[in-house]
Amino acid sequence: MVYFFAHYQYLWLLLLVPAFPVLYAVVRTLRRRRIRKFGDEALVDGLMPSWSGAKGWIRVILFSLAFLFFVLGLARPQIGAKLSERKTKGAEVIICLDVSNSMLAQDYSPNRLERAKLAISRIVDRLQEDRIGLIVFAGSSFVQLPITTDYVSAKMFMNSISTESVPVQGTAIGDAILTAVKGFSAESEKSRAVIVITDGENHEDDPVEAARTAAEMGVRVYTIGVGSAQGQPIPMDGELLRDRNGEIVVTRLDEEALREIAQAGNGAYVHAGNEEFGLNPVIDDIRKMEAEEFNSVVFEEYDERYMYFFGIALALLVLEMLIGERRPKKKLFE
Repeated sequence: MVYFFAHYQYLWLLLLVPAFPVLYAVVRTLRRRRIRKFGDEALVDGLMPSWSGAKGWIRVILFSLAFLFFVLGLARPQIGAKLSERKTKGAEVIICLDVSNSMLAQDYSPNRLERAKLAISRIVDRLQEDRIGLIVFAGSSFVQLPITTDYVSAKMFMNSISTESVPVQGTAIGDAILTAVKGFSAESEKSRAVIVITDGENHEDDPVEAARTAAEMGVRVYTIGVGSAQGQPIPMDGELLRDRNGEIVVTRLDEEALREIAQAGNGAYVHAGNEEFGLNPVIDDIRKMEAEEFNSVVFEEYDERYMYFFGIALALLVLEMLIGERRPKKKLFE
């Protein structure tokens, strides 16, 4: 049995659960301070014999638990009963993300790499039945996420990417493209595309030849240029990166190289902007390709569980309202 939440984003609301008792404690503290202004605290309490401080805490705890179960219900907990194979239609897209030190330049907010990760995450939200894979590269490349339709895992892997993901520094764009070509599934023949996100400063190999090889195999290569022609220094460990001569290293966008790569790969080049990063038009172009049919293994026969959580939340709220804040007038068995 597999348990998961269909709308997991609502789980962020659980951060509010501990805030209710804390807020109640603050209110009670302020109330005590106001009481002390009128006179002796014990005397004032004696004038209010029916008020129960313990019941106040019980009520706020019940309300917090009710809110917790309500949020869990909003997130739609489900149980997957079995694995089944179904056919889907779409494209296979492998994104090659540059994680070299030059991607730390801050001509995008907060820097090139984080801005690229955010754009990829938003694109994943737009995917429906397409498959996506992720390759990170610097001086070498490796598969961060094999081709999949598991978009939740794709976003989780995205969060873990940093310039330390590849130990060898440099920018081997060609190696990344060839690694991507090998990463497509055997059943994919037509709708295959590689999206390279980089500043274009290649120092290791021949990316144009790699793109041409990919095109010959029916794979389109798109390039997203990250950076500015004017160049930016690279902040590292609180300082600016310097070369062996002590000069500040400035990283510049090489648009000409990226255009040549895209042209050789039968794709297109897009300069990433601060607002529109460039992935949307590339994805739109890929969608014009002939969709292929894939066999996907998925969990089916999901059993919804949200109604139980809503029921518990309602019961706790009713109990919270029935308790009140006053002591009973007569003790039991008196």
